[in-house]
Amino acid sequence: LMVWLRRCTHYLFIVVVAVNSTLLTINAGDYIFYTDWAWTSFVVFSISQTLMLVVGATYYLTFTGVPGTATYYALIMTVYTWIAKGAWFALGYPYDFIVTPVWLPSAMLLDLAYWATKKNKHSLILFGGVLCGMSLPLFNMVNLITVADPLETAFKYPRPTLPPYMTPIEPQVGKFYNSPVALGAGAGAVLACTFAALGCKLNTWTYRWMAA
Repeated sequence: LMVWLRRCTHYLFIVVVAVNSTLLTINAGDYIFYTDWAWTSFVVFSISQTLMLVVGATYYLTFTGVPGTATYYALIMTVYTWIAKGAWFALGYPYDFIVTPVWLPSAMLLDLAYWATKKNKHSLILFGGVLCGMSLPLFNMVNLITVADPLETAFKYPRPTLPPYMTPIEPQVGKFYNSPVALGAGAGAVLACTFAALGCKLNTWTYRWMAA
């Protein structure tokens, strides 16, 4: 019974955390729509993506104890997001799918930190958290450079199903002119360690609850 309960709890957690991570990051690439505060949004969304990825990937990684599962978790998030974005796109929302695989290389760094330190949890939290937090804003900016501009797409291919509140507006003032990648990476490196620790602690709590 306990084995069955443990497995069910494990899969329930994976589904819940992955779905919620996806929901919280579903618009994280859409900062170009927020033309007034594009750079500010980029920093905030980069951090949100980092933290959602780290907590779920660390939980999954420490639960299985197998390096590679963090990347697998990022793949789950990616596929969920493709499905959700596909639905949005079908409703007339201009978007480019290249935005979602941004999580994979950062998750690979978590796996690498775990594997290279012989499955040391504290090293995973410290090194993995810093690497993931610092890398995701960088990959996110590569994303921004390669992704099709939603504003341009909206003007070029107008669709009647684009809701009024998403109608593109002319850009105004109010951006971070210092580096949004550096700001996101700096904050992400600190906060990701905290969320990696939370992922490990969630794992501990799950085991304790199941053993009760």
